[in-house]
Amino acid sequence: MSGNPAEKRGRDSGGGNAVDTFYPPSSPALAGYPSGSSIAGDSASAYHLYDRPGGLRGFFYHPYTQVVLLGFVCFMCPGLFNALNGLGAGGQVDSTTSANANSTLYATFAVAAFFAGSINNVLGPRMTLFVGSFGYAIYIGSYLVVNIHSNAGGFVIAAGAVLGLCGGLLWTAQGSLMLAYPTEDQKGKFIGIFWSIFNLGGVVGASVSLGQNFHSEANRVSNGTYIGFMALTGMGAVIPLFMANPDKMVRTDGTKVTTPRQPSWKTEIWGLYVALRTDPLVVFLFPMFFASNWFYTWQFNDYNAALFNIRARSLNNLVYWLSQIVGSVSIGLLLDQYRFPRRIRAFAGWSILLIFVMIVHIWAFFYQRTYTRASMPPGGQKMDIHDKAYVGHVFLYIFCGLLDSMWQTTAYWMMGAMSNDPAKLAYFAGFYKSIQSAGAAGIWRADAVKIPYMNIFLSTWILLIAGLVFSLPMIHFRVRDHTDTEDEVL
Repeated sequence: MSGNPAEKRGRDSGGGNAVDTFYPPSSPALAGYPSGSSIAGDSASAYHLYDRPGGLRGFFYHPYTQVVLLGFVCFMCPGLFNALNGLGAGGQVDSTTSANANSTLYATFAVAAFFAGSINNVLGPRMTLFVGSFGYAIYIGSYLVVNIHSNAGGFVIAAGAVLGLCGGLLWTAQGSLMLAYPTEDQKGKFIGIFWSIFNLGGVVGASVSLGQNFHSEANRVSNGTYIGFMALTGMGAVIPLFMANPDKMVRTDGTKVTTPRQPSWKTEIWGLYVALRTDPLVVFLFPMFFASNWFYTWQFNDYNAALFNIRARSLNNLVYWLSQIVGSVSIGLLLDQYRFPRRIRAFAGWSILLIFVMIVHIWAFFYQRTYTRASMPPGGQKMDIHDKAYVGHVFLYIFCGLLDSMWQTTAYWMMGAMSNDPAKLAYFAGFYKSIQSAGAAGIWRADAVKIPYMNIFLSTWILLIAGLVFSLPMIHFRVRDHTDTEDEVL
């Protein structure tokens, strides 16, 4: 291990890894060390650099390997859920059952996610991921049932409730791990890697749907599509059992991944309040969180399902999730341009989001004003890929996918800029998914009761703008070039 000789005071061995112990000088800055690691911050404390294992063990415990495995869990579970939802109406003709199921899903998700940070810290991230992943197979299976028995809509809604509980667990554990593995200057890259793999689930699922339904004259997907989705989701559910324990992981800069604490349930529930009390500026991100799933209702049900036949819906779905990969990687690379101050990167990301929000919604407004629920009934004539107007419409859907991935990636990056402690990040991720899901529950229910398309569209546009405006104070006052020690833990 290398280090400033004037700072080195001793060497010990712990946990089977050789460790260098350093005592920082009085300077508050630790030049040369990325602040995302646990070594940045308080000049009065010693810090440790750990030897990374070599060979296959080093490969398995590498943060990049683990974030890839995490990506594949979400590739096969929520990724395929996204592919199904992205078809509009869950691949069915009438969107009412799908909208009610999504409303139930996100209502239970909002409750589960609020406490999921506590559950994650008690069960540990691997078990939390494992439990959370099974709800996706149940939900996808419910659409197979309703495809066979058309009067089984109640089962789909019940499956949505189960998935809401499971999804709250999965996404909170995912957020905690994804933001804990990297050093501070790697967070955008890790989010981009995860988001790309995760969205490949949507790409693969959309490809399967397109291949199986390309020649279909019906306006809903086949049974084989649902069966294939169920098989892949079951495989994804067991991946968490083979992931590494964060306790045994060392970041690329030699610092250990902070292990989530395992206190009592009472202490963890109290921690939700403490997270808000110690970081009150996170409240300014809540409108951004609230808007982050709101737009799916208009995109999936009120645009894709409303205007296109199943062949066009499947192709739209494919390009939507492909564009998400491009968007997440692009914004992640921008946010990790560490040659620029982190505050500059934060404002640059914010500006790009504003530009995309305006482009997408001005463009979409000219389409939305040409149709209503009455003019485009579920069983009516739909747009096909061979129609002249299709090209412009599919490019709008591509831009919708870019905006979605950039919004989600930037929201995670902003949370990661506030702390590096996985326990604290679990609370932030829980707040994120809870508030996000509360908004989604409301708008999916509004779609189920047939609120006019234009009303839903305008509410989407307004909420996205409001989310950006409210996030500005947090960026200005809270985003700093380095995460301080007092921001690391609760």
